[in-house]
Amino acid sequence: MKKFIYSISLLSALILTFSCSDDSVSEDFDKANGNVQKKLISSVAIISAQDPQENRVISMLYSSDGSLNTINNGVETRIFIYGNNDELTNITGGGDNLNILDLYESPYDAFETGDVIVYDDNGNPKKINFFEEEYNITSGTYTTKIYTADISYDDTHNPFFYTLEAAGIIDVLDGVRLNFGINPQVPEIAQARMLFPVNNPSQIIYKNEEGEIVFTINSNYVYDNENYPTSATVTKVSIEHSQQHTYSAIFEYVN
Repeated sequence: MKKFIYSISLLSALILTFSCSDDSVSEDFDKANGNVQKKLISSVAIISAQDPQENRVISMLYSSDGSLNTINNGVETRIFIYGNNDELTNITGGGDNLNILDLYESPYDAFETGDVIVYDDNGNPKKINFFEEEYNITSGTYTTKIYTADISYDDTHNPFFYTLEAAGIIDVLDGVRLNFGINPQVPEIAQARMLFPVNNPSQIIYKNEEGEIVFTINSNYVYDNENYPTSATVTKVSIEHSQQHTYSAIFEYVN
């Protein structure tokens, strides 16, 4: 099953999902959320209620200047390399170590390849169309269908924003040309910018081409005084297979 929130290579995972205005991502974030206390995530522990083998801890270490240095998921490590002007120049290592949507787990990649049909008042993607292949047993072939994802948000900021900023990813979305061959105008970067949420996703409802609900993801957060999540309970339900899975997430921040 593909790993979905808050959704690829590490770079695309980090820059996943955005608002459609002509402003920079930073300006969109500030307009939607006002003055937000800056906090950097130090770890996210993911705990499965069904299968302990799925449990994992994603750890983030920072340099003395506040830039993101490494991300480790217990198996692989990503190292962030910066140039003389503190711009991100390379990311080494393997694995998808920080994928916002990895907190949810989903069989669909709407936040990677989808087209935003509707934005909410804050510029968050509210409805996304994406393609899904369905297998036809009779013909033995796959048919491409148009699925939709309806997303709701808590009235809180995206808690990963400043962590992504510390990694140099927000600068990528704001139009900074990197030294390792990533052009901000390439389709992947443009796609990521169009899908980036400035608020915190709390519900995703997937529907098939007939408008029937096939999969839901709901997350309930506990927030601190600065509206950063300290924990979350995520419930995903497959209507087609009558299955339900629950995950918990525990957030820690740099002191």
